[in-house]
Amino acid sequence: MSTHEPPTDRDGSPAPTGTDMPARSVVVSGTGKAVGTEARPEGGARSVDRSAAPDTGGDDGATADSDAEEDSGGTEDTEGTEGTDGAADSEGGEGPEGGADGGGRRWSRDLLWIGAVCVVALLLVNAFVARPFAVPSGSMEGTLRPGDRVLVNQLAYAFDGRPQRGDVVVFDGIGSFQPYRDEPSGVKRLLTEAGLAPAGDTVYVKRVIGVGGDRVTCCGSDGRLRVNGVPLDESAYLLPGDAPSAVAFDIVVPAGKLWVMGDHRSASRDSRDHLGEPGGGTVPVKRVIGRADWLLFPLGRTTSLDRPAAFAAIEGTGGHGEPR
Repeated sequence: MSTHEPPTDRDGSPAPTGTDMPARSVVVSGTGKAVGTEARPEGGARSVDRSAAPDTGGDDGATADSDAEEDSGGTEDTEGTEGTDGAADSEGGEGPEGGADGGGRRWSRDLLWIGAVCVVALLLVNAFVARPFAVPSGSMEGTLRPGDRVLVNQLAYAFDGRPQRGDVVVFDGIGSFQPYRDEPSGVKRLLTEAGLAPAGDTVYVKRVIGVGGDRVTCCGSDGRLRVNGVPLDESAYLLPGDAPSAVAFDIVVPAGKLWVMGDHRSASRDSRDHLGEPGGGTVPVKRVIGRADWLLFPLGRTTSLDRPAAFAAIEGTGGHGEPR
């Protein structure tokens, strides 16, 4: 006696046996889908469309459909990507050029603003803070030579400061060294003060020997100048071989005025040469442009123009209202 083990279906349940098992006929259509009829015991027949039949053909059909869908989707994705890339390319093509142009214009505007600010700052510094001057003659030789460039500190006397003995000053000689010279026009004066026009032949550079209230005389038995009776040792700045003065004088400097002389006394036209003119050769403090603090050029001779130590002996002897 033999035993029969009924086969199992794919889901693990026993397959029907005997008359209960339906008869199948399967036809594979050209599209790769299995189309068949299923006979049932009741005698009814039904057409069944199976998209995932257990046959190999069904798998191929599913794969084909899947591939077709993937191809279609891939085509759409590719087109979408190409469209996006094209738009990006077109935007990118315009973007960098537009960005470069915009960046260039911004840089140009920034450079113009920086240049304008620098020019304005330079004009303000030149007009109110510090200003270079060229030495026009040899009257200050011993300290300065013709063509030297000095930097003039225009703030040295701005805040209730006053020129001191021994300072090298730059001043406008109109009304003193050029007593009959007319004042320049307002525009020309403004341009000159701003450094946009040359100073002209009315600007001088000299050393202060006496200030308002000082008595300056020349010369004592030792051949030296005296300020308030104190002999002045000028060997530190006079041109070697020059005498302190070949012209005798005795002057009391008016308040608010300065007595100035060049360091090359034999070649300097200074306060001594204008004793008989209006102002008596003295220079108004208000005409002083500033103090020459630095010799800038030539570079090999660059140095500070310090007040000589010899003038310290005169301090406290009078001048600028100091008690004697």
